[in-house]
Amino acid sequence: MTATRREPVRYEPNLDVGALQAIDMHVHVEVDSHGHASLPQALTDASSKYFKAEDRSPSLDTIAETYRGLNMAAVVFTVDARTNLGQAPNSIEEIAEGAARNNDVLIPFGSVDPLTGADAIERARRLAGDYGVHGFKFHPSVQGFDPSDERFYPLWEALEQIGLPLVFHTGQNGIGAGLPGGFGIKLRYSNPLLLDAVAADFPDLPIIMAHPSVPWQDEAISIATHKSNTWIDLSGWSPKYFPEALVRAASKRLADKVLFGTDFPLITPAKWLGAFENLSIPDDVRPKILKHNAAALLGLGT
Repeated sequence: MTATRREPVRYEPNLDVGALQAIDMHVHVEVDSHGHASLPQALTDASSKYFKAEDRSPSLDTIAETYRGLNMAAVVFTVDARTNLGQAPNSIEEIAEGAARNNDVLIPFGSVDPLTGADAIERARRLAGDYGVHGFKFHPSVQGFDPSDERFYPLWEALEQIGLPLVFHTGQNGIGAGLPGGFGIKLRYSNPLLLDAVAADFPDLPIIMAHPSVPWQDEAISIATHKSNTWIDLSGWSPKYFPEALVRAASKRLADKVLFGTDFPLITPAKWLGAFENLSIPDDVRPKILKHNAAALLGLGT
């Protein structure tokens, strides 16, 4: 007897954006319901030590409950680095369907491995069309690719046609930190300057440069200033460590292009927001960073 193929559960948002306090643009789901992890254990252990994280693997429903209790929404994702790490990602389909189950607080992003060529394009279309993901996450250093290399241009072209934002890790990398050779992970792939070519050649492709891009912060600010289709998210660092140039730019010329993000579970919203309170950010800019810029970028309204 042939088993009946189950149709995907497609995500549709049901957020009361006006009532939300914030939208966290950067939350990791690192283990699926079958216990499969997104990273080899050595990388998980090293990054936990680097970030001093207490709980690296809360379930999707636990994440939803956490953000529901905070009256916040969260963009959730994993990273598909199957080729470079030799390990399949945790289930992205499960993330999308779990977000559909918690669509009052969660927004799912997909991820594809650029090194898989045409398969990445087909998978991206399926994740967007069948599962309703609202964007895609890439980590060039962990995935082992140069985003400016034109052999990946067919993927960017397809994603531009799909019309969803892309989040790219930039700057210093906690994954592999402290290990011999950094586990073979190359930091240069996460220089934001590599995204300048992508933003220039695909002007309708929304690109989010994740994290304060240390040691290339000025490059990220320059790109976000120059290219209207680029943004910066503030995840992965406590705000008390933000470069002064980033704080100045976020307060003024990039006030509409900077996004709140934590890197949860590595950094908690309470820790991030507590440090953010002490930054010299104008009162009229804070709501933009915490919610309004993300809502506009994601097409969620206000």
